[in-house]
Parts: sequence; C-alpha cells; structure tokens
Amino acid sequence: MALNVGMVGIGLMGHGIASNIVKHGHRLCVLAHEGNQPLDQLVAAGTTVMHSAAELAARSDIVILVLTGSPQVEAVLTGPGGVLAGLKPGSVVIDCSTAIPSSTLRMAQAVQAAGSRFLDTPMTRTPREAAEGRLNLLVGGDAALLEECRPLLQCFAENIFHAGPVGAGHSMKLLHNYVSLGTVALLCEAAACAVQHGVAPEVFVDVLAKGGGGGIALERMKPWLLDKEATGLRFSIANACKDLGYYNTMASDGGAARDIAAAVLTTLQGALQRAEPGAFMPELADMLAATQPAR
Repeated sequence: MALNVGMVGIGLMGHGIASNIVKHGHRLCVLAHEGNQPLDQLVAAGTTVMHSAAELAARSDIVILVLTGSPQVEAVLTGPGGVLAGLKPGSVVIDCSTAIPSSTLRMAQAVQAAGSRFLDTPMTRTPREAAEGRLNLLVGGDAALLEECRPLLQCFAENIFHAGPVGAGHSMKLLHNYVSLGTVALLCEAAACAVQHGVAPEVFVDVLAKGGGGGIALERMKPWLLDKEATGLRFSIANACKDLGYYNTMASDGGAARDIAAAVLTTLQGALQRAEPGAFMPELADMLAATQPAR
C-alpha cells in the first residue's frame, strides 16, 4: 500500500533513503532546506517540495526525520510552524537522527501528546548503503508499531533490530558509534606512532589485518593509510565529536564509566580545532602524526 511520507533532512543519508522510498512507490514530500542534497532527481520522480514543516506533517501518514542531532530534532518538531503543529492523529514520527536518549523521551512524549506515535530509528552504515537500500536500523519503540512500519523501513534497510522501548534505538546508536569511532581514533593514533617509528603503512595495515587489529574499522581506514583517500569512511570529525559528546552525556546521565570515552572525545575536540571544515575521520591519523615531534 502506497503511503504519504514526509521527510525532513535530505542530506547524504537522507537522500538515499528518500530515493528508495520513491522507488518503492510511496508518495513523498520533503522539506526545503539549504542543507539538502540536490533534489532534482527526486522531484523528477514525483517528490513534492514543501516550505513548512507543519504543512508537510499535515499531508503525511509517516514523517521521517534524518537530522544532525537533538537540537535540530527538537527545533523541527516543537518550533514555530514545526511538525507537531501539523501532525495528523494516528500518524507516526520516525526519527532516524542521532540523538541524546533523554531528549528522545521528551520528543516522544510531545508527539504522543499530539495524538501521534513515535519510533526512534537511528541507522548505521554509510551513504552508499543508504542509496543501495541496505542500512542497519536500530529501533526503539512499541514492537507492534515497528511491525506496522516495517514494510516502509524495508525500502531502505537491510537489517532492522528492535533495541527495546522508546529511546533504546538512540542509546544503541550511541553505543555503536562510540565503539566504531573509538576504534578508528585508536587506529589513527597508532598509525601516527607507526610513522614516528619507521613502520611502513603497508606493513602496519598487513600485520593488524592478519592479527588482533583486523576488522571493519581497519578496512575503512585502509584507503587513507595506504593511498590518502578518505573514501572508506566519509564521516566527518565534527560529527564524530558530536556523537562522542552525546555518548559521554548518556554515560554520565546513567552513572556509567566513561574515562576512555572522555579521552576519545578530548582527542577529537583537539583535532576539530585544527581540521579543515568537513575533514573526515581518516585524516585524524595525519593530524596526530603532525603533532608529534620528529625523531
């Protein structure tokens, strides 16, 4: 059954999601924003561009948010002319953003108070998998509502995990990104040390890959370490700082240990101050090498 779907946030990830929703025959409208990727192909495929979040919500059975973080989600939902002002009774808000769980709970309550329903559904993988319809989704919310929305989610997801109640999806996303980005930061620091001690990049990569350092993080770092190409991990240092900051907030709210997470965040914050705008995580290896005295 074709649904009326509204989307806010047509960036690198959102554009792939939107393309697959249209490809599967759903009627899509998107919110105009200067941060969107080019919309020409979507419009040519029948997508409607709206200039009001409330009007977008009023014509949508499901509203999908793919935004940078909690401040943006809160503004789009609760701000003047926001999504909450136009939601239809019984509609669903699916938040695919990365957010602080405590904020997620507040936004879910606001959506429910407006007579609608809520799933937090953050994603893992990259823009390439978004375009291919092969994302991983980590869902927080009612299991029955997830099953109701599953056919739409399967338009752009390969794996769908029910993490638990509302907020659990965003909690799992922060856990995932802490482990994955923390591992990348560790590899970058080790690679910088390897340079200082005369270990060739190809030897560094080969030994780790065939020993205890192998895995997805190393594979994504390999193009940079060997050829100075960031194609394996197009994830910005700025977004990594944001996600590690969110993780530290979540851990602190729960009274969990976070000494290592705090150290990773400090490293990323220092790099962000020196990085070119839009610098990607693999570039951290060279930035850390540049801060070490020559031997």
